[in-house]
Amino acid sequence: MIRLSVLYPRSEGATFDHEYYVTNHIPMACRMWGLTEVEVDRGIRGPYVAAAHFRFASMEDLKKAMSSDASEISSDLVNYTTITPVMQISEFTG
Repeated sequence: MIRLSVLYPRSEGATFDHEYYVTNHIPMACRMWGLTEVEVDRGIRGPYVAAAHFRFASMEDLKKAMSSDASEISSDLVNYTTITPVMQISEFTG
């Protein structure tokens, strides 16, 4: 199992609309990538204000999702945050 984590680092003066992220952006990403499940964190303490963790059955599935036209997903960023996200790809074993 492969996990794509999209992390939003805390920074002075940055904005993040959690409501929009959860009700609009995440469902759009899941629909475009053919996913039915995602975990979303709202940071309370620590370096991130939010994080989303998407699970893919394989690296090939992740590559396929990332190679699809992601312009709709990336252009939606301005609707919920001023933060540039950081992405991490991990092997999920738990």
